[in-house]
Amino acid sequence: MKSKIALLLFFALTAFTLLQNRKITGVVTDEYQKPLAGVMVSVPNTMISTTTDSLGRYTIQVPAYALKLTFVLPHLTTQQIDIGKSNTINVTLKTGRINLTEALADHQTVHRKVSGSYVKMESAPQTFMAPMQRYQPGETENYNPINENGFQVASQMPVTTFSVDVDRAAYSNTRRFLNNGQMPPVDAVRIEEMINYFDYDYAGPSGEHPIAVSTEMTDSPWNPGLKLLHIGLQAKTVPTKNLPASNLVFLIDVSGSMSDQNKLPLLKQAFKLLVDQLRPQDKISIVVYAGAAGEILKPTSGSEKMTIKEALDGLEAGGSTAGGAGIELAYKLAKDNFIKNGNNRVILATDGDFNVGISSEGALQRLIEEKRKEGIFLSIMGFGMGNYKDSHIETLADKGNGNYAYIDNIQEARKEFVQEFGGTLFTIAKDVKIQIEFNPRHVQAYRLIGYENRALKNEEFHDDKKDAGEMGSGHTVTALYEIVPTGAKSPYLSKNDALKYQKTDASDIGKTDEMLTLKIRYKKPDEDQSVLFDMPVKNISRPMAACSENLRFASAVAEFGLLLRGSEFKGKASYRDVIARAKTAFGKDEEGYRSEFVQLVKTAETLDNRKETAQKD
Repeated sequence: MKSKIALLLFFALTAFTLLQNRKITGVVTDEYQKPLAGVMVSVPNTMISTTTDSLGRYTIQVPAYALKLTFVLPHLTTQQIDIGKSNTINVTLKTGRINLTEALADHQTVHRKVSGSYVKMESAPQTFMAPMQRYQPGETENYNPINENGFQVASQMPVTTFSVDVDRAAYSNTRRFLNNGQMPPVDAVRIEEMINYFDYDYAGPSGEHPIAVSTEMTDSPWNPGLKLLHIGLQAKTVPTKNLPASNLVFLIDVSGSMSDQNKLPLLKQAFKLLVDQLRPQDKISIVVYAGAAGEILKPTSGSEKMTIKEALDGLEAGGSTAGGAGIELAYKLAKDNFIKNGNNRVILATDGDFNVGISSEGALQRLIEEKRKEGIFLSIMGFGMGNYKDSHIETLADKGNGNYAYIDNIQEARKEFVQEFGGTLFTIAKDVKIQIEFNPRHVQAYRLIGYENRALKNEEFHDDKKDAGEMGSGHTVTALYEIVPTGAKSPYLSKNDALKYQKTDASDIGKTDEMLTLKIRYKKPDEDQSVLFDMPVKNISRPMAACSENLRFASAVAEFGLLLRGSEFKGKASYRDVIARAKTAFGKDEEGYRSEFVQLVKTAETLDNRKETAQKD
């Protein structure tokens, strides 16, 4: 009897010991000692996990029997650390490629899908970030078709006009495809958005205009004999403390299509990062839409962060998508709480799958354009894959005087809402247009790389009713032209008859060293009349090695875009050249985005080689 009692006591003590938890805390940083948000910290072979906050900090309760912790963040090398006896474990993650699905194969999801929504299981006391699902070719993602810009003969069409574009969704979306082991669809590759994803070190404005312009020219890296013209715009930077008060309405899609882990759950984490940046003078409202639209948070001061975050935590996905009804309610809230001379903006977060309510794209565009005239702008954050409607989202964002970003992971959310808070939300100049007149004395033909969806008619440059792109605080805009110098031969030029009534002989044109004249039009955020300034650009070219890091890196991204698109103008472009040039132009790269770019190019090269091998077989 005594032996049985002793045995029971032994098992009881053993079970008690095994069930005891230890609290472990720490900070996760990158190789530059910058804190990493959204890192998943987990105990292998259990459902126990948590994620780091915006300062890279984490706290996790681990059972006494646990021996290791795993640290995972997309694009960085996974770390598995022995727990040992310490209750503080600080970790550094380095840039590298990982297979997130394999790294997390030993974990079970703590959410289960029930009738189109996700329900938290009571046995899971902490948050779990599941890996993103793989894109399947049969799924329905929509992209606007891109008809690539061709070369224009300068003697017959010397003027070119386009709207600036600070959207960056195409790059993070392309990154998502490559990290999932697939080449992106051709029409998902908008080269200007890939170039403009990165920050560039342009000189800021010092005069009366809020925009500064810089230019450089060199030899085209992929088309020998041609030139590459680089144009950089820099908007003035306003310190956060001096930015106007914000009246923001979060418009959140909670339909059934948003239930995946890389949609609503990621969305909630992303918006919490934005909430952390708010000031007491800022106001936040939250509207959700699914089968119907509803207000779940009345206008609330940015000082009440816990209240706002609790409202976000309560969101669950389920139902169809009444996108139009949600937009109408969001705009009504924004108008009712309008701040004069403030930042009045609706931020729509969705996968773009509008299927109930005002589903007509034309009707939605007219609504958004009408509200834009009233001083309420629209920004859109895209999430998810499979049924992602990029074509729908891009069009609506363009009409709403706002920006469009694709959030593929928590690091991208941090980039949009923390690192680039001012540029994302605060407009410095609206309806920014660029017009260039080329001098046929020096330019035989030219081609704008990208910006196909931003092209304007030349007469629209002077039309203040014509909508164009916006630039936020600290934003940069980069554009590249490929140029056929006068007298050079190029296979891209078709035969054109000389104009009978125009001077087309270069010798007849005034002997000037000006290659072009660049004009900029913009409006101040609260004005409807545009301001014009211009600058001549001389015909000066320098070797690539003598050019700025700005030009070298932007040209590498452009060349990568040409390869991804299979462009007819890619010439001798190669992944090896892209990598080599990008590596010479990393600059400070404090956040690691440029080094990550090189990893993506290597991934694309591998996938492309596999595709060629499969086709040969």
